[in-house]
Amino acid sequence: MPKFFPLLYLLLLYTIPVFSQYTLEKAFPNLSFSNPIGIYESPDSTDRLFVVDQDGMIKVFQNDSATTTAKDFLNISGMVTVGSETGLLGLAFHPDFKNNGYFYVDYTPTINGQLQTHISRFKVSNSNPDSADPSSELVLISQNQPYSNHNGGQMAFGPDGYLYIAFGDGGSGGDPQGNGQSDTTLLGKILRIDVDHTNGSINYSIPADNPFKGNTFGYKEEIYAYGLRNPWRFSFDDQTNWLWCGDVGQNNWEEIDIIEKGKNYGWNIMEGFHCYSPANGCSTAGLTMPIWEYDHSNSNCAIIGGFVYHGAAFPELDGKYIFGDYCSETIWALTFNPGVDTSASIIAAANSRILSFGTDSNNNIYVCTLDGNIYKLTGSVTNTKETSSTNPQKIQLQQNYPNPFNPTTEIQYSIPVAMNVKLLIYDTTGRIIRELVNGYQNAGFHSVRWNGLDNYNRKVSSGIYFYRFITENFSKTKAMVLLK
Repeated sequence: MPKFFPLLYLLLLYTIPVFSQYTLEKAFPNLSFSNPIGIYESPDSTDRLFVVDQDGMIKVFQNDSATTTAKDFLNISGMVTVGSETGLLGLAFHPDFKNNGYFYVDYTPTINGQLQTHISRFKVSNSNPDSADPSSELVLISQNQPYSNHNGGQMAFGPDGYLYIAFGDGGSGGDPQGNGQSDTTLLGKILRIDVDHTNGSINYSIPADNPFKGNTFGYKEEIYAYGLRNPWRFSFDDQTNWLWCGDVGQNNWEEIDIIEKGKNYGWNIMEGFHCYSPANGCSTAGLTMPIWEYDHSNSNCAIIGGFVYHGAAFPELDGKYIFGDYCSETIWALTFNPGVDTSASIIAAANSRILSFGTDSNNNIYVCTLDGNIYKLTGSVTNTKETSSTNPQKIQLQQNYPNPFNPTTEIQYSIPVAMNVKLLIYDTTGRIIRELVNGYQNAGFHSVRWNGLDNYNRKVSSGIYFYRFITENFSKTKAMVLLK
């Protein structure tokens, strides 16, 4: 193999810009909850917020920091089996809630000794908009749960008017029943159903374009996407209509996916971008990779999916996906530029375990935490250098993954402060064939994909290639192999 010769580069000068740090403040200091695992805005222009308590209560109150009272909207605590990952787990309001009063919940009852997940519809009282009738329940889906963990729980109506529902893989560890890759079960999936129409004795119908609609293989027609481990929280971006999902990992990797119809997101073949079963040499054929992953260093343990920000308070965060980690209690902003650069930086820290995120009509970001409080992302502090103990502590370049690859591979790197960076691809003669990054970037963790094309968008041949990461005072080169 020819020797990879050094090249000379001009030093890239940079300055550290003004940067905004963010804080969390109690959004409703006069209110506290038992175990708030979700906060949702009312879709009827009444400026109310609803908090789901895992113990089986939904509370309602006015969206006013001075409010002192949260009313009981729904109490099904006597119907719910509550544990570390069981309980009342999700809430979604019908798009026409203002007129029909329908809302949907995800909870775990025990029926004849069997733990289940119920997706049920309830109705608001005709005489009191702050109260719902527990006896109005209509069960849509009843799914047996083999274990008590990995129940998912998120629900939301999509821009198409259909109800999307997250189911985990059924629990235990490593998906022992293979539910993630089995399309004959609802477990390990994102479902999509039509709640406005029924089908015989079923209290909903299947959208005509669901990927397994009308199949003859016994696949569940409710399935929209599969290969998920525990999609605890997902959300729609109302500007792009993309469905963002934080899928909680197993031992090493947390991931963010953009969910598309019919796609297989890899679990339990993959954990993030990495083989899980088998541990090496797994086939990625037909799998959709996440757009971002992070490992369990720095006390990270479980991703808490959030929302794409479009509020007026922080225009610099517009279009960024805000998410957190349960154990490290950190809040991140992810920038996603498909095919160009994906990067994430820690922007705030909570003082308690993060359980869930929410938004209101002004697109404010709320954070539910284990201490029973609801916090609001706020407190921009200017004239602060972009350095923090929560940012990467040094410049690092990771080995690409997968390697060998065909046709796409992921290259990750981190920078502790904002700086000019270059990421270049060379062939074995030292010729630059692709410039992936060349410019100023914020501190944080960055990820770039190379699709095997040169600067003229021509496919390159199989062989050994080198990628070189360059800053003012750092340069490192790694090898990779393209196999076709």
